[in-house]
Amino acid sequence: MLPEINYWAVILATLSSMVVGAIWYTPKVFGNYWMKKSGVEMTGKASDAFGPMVTTVIVSFITAWVLAGASFIAWHFYGGGFLWSSIATAIVLWAGFTAARFITHDAFDKRPSGLTMLNIAHELVTLVVMAVIIGVWPPA
Repeated sequence: MLPEINYWAVILATLSSMVVGAIWYTPKVFGNYWMKKSGVEMTGKASDAFGPMVTTVIVSFITAWVLAGASFIAWHFYGGGFLWSSIATAIVLWAGFTAARFITHDAFDKRPSGLTMLNIAHELVTLVVMAVIIGVWPPA
């Protein structure tokens, strides 16, 4: 079985990750803490952000696409509402892959635990927002 995917929802979910990141990492929210703990210094040059932004769009599209496919499979297998299947799938995938991998890598990199928690919380919010978008706009 190939999962049915609503690509408009995937595109919107991809864009939502940019919005969540822009809010999350703004200096007035968590940006100053993130820059201090990660050792990132903002130069103010747009050219410095170009590569990371392109990477973020590509990776966010892949994440939204996989989430949409996994949500469809979970919904098809378990039944119930598509929205709740999407949200549950996002949380399970976040816990099993994203959070677990961040914690492992950050422990070996000796990153501050506060930075790890900040980043995995950001990923959870990003995935839940994506799941809501995908979940309210299921495939036709």
